[in-house]
Amino acid sequence: MRKSTIGIVILSIILVGVIIPIGFSGQVDPVVITYGETTNANADYKNTVDSFFKNQANVDLKNANTKIITASEVNKISSTITGKTYGSDQIFSSALVDLNDNDNLEVSVDKSKITTITGDMYLSALKSAGIKSGHVYVTSPITATGESALAGIMNSYEEATNVEIPETVKEAANKEIYTQAEIVENSNVSSDKVSKMVDDVKETVKEKNVTDHPTIVNIINNYTVVNNINITNSDVEKLATTIEQIQNAQGDKNNYESKVSDVLNNTNATDSAKGFLDGLFT
Repeated sequence: MRKSTIGIVILSIILVGVIIPIGFSGQVDPVVITYGETTNANADYKNTVDSFFKNQANVDLKNANTKIITASEVNKISSTITGKTYGSDQIFSSALVDLNDNDNLEVSVDKSKITTITGDMYLSALKSAGIKSGHVYVTSPITATGESALAGIMNSYEEATNVEIPETVKEAANKEIYTQAEIVENSNVSSDKVSKMVDDVKETVKEKNVTDHPTIVNIINNYTVVNNINITNSDVEKLATTIEQIQNAQGDKNNYESKVSDVLNNTNATDSAKGFLDGLFT
């Protein structure tokens, strides 16, 4: 899919979320479904995404908490990513988040509908934001690129803990998703290869504690040569800027995680709930 069509595809912005009541009891099933308001208003669309969730997640949807994502909520995020504004008839995509499965973070993407962002891309960006547990299922009744899903997840973690994720952390994670999408759009490199490249380069930069732009550019260039990946100099620069932004946000990320830990230690939640919520954050 080329840039000439991305404007059409992105009309189906994804915004997904997680709502975990602090101090939920064992009787509460921590499964959340978020529906785009257009999908929720159309019975056929809603049945389509529900069928995907039933087949993939193996949970009782009747017991799931649900939330409707509106155009106004999407626009608050899309303005910082694409600069576009969407109407109430353009919010299609949906997600199910199962936090019963909280040993590891997993993302299952409906590849027949989500055309650019892969599960590995979401995983990488979510980990950059300090989130490491739960199983996220992403789908849409029509095709969508998927750049905006990460923002909705992070917004709902804020609601769950009443701790705001620093803007530097949110911006860096959102930028990571969007940069990967751009590289896929601009090159003949597969989404999987782009995802692995970004993950490997981030790990190298983190291990070497690199924060300066020229060195990150060199690391990326070396990686592309060794792995025979052909991307433009412009995309190399964008990726270097993105990874530099992630590195520079580490201090804010650590402060955020400390505040979340304080909230969990002082909440009236049961011991089992505390342990469950502790597992959501690095």
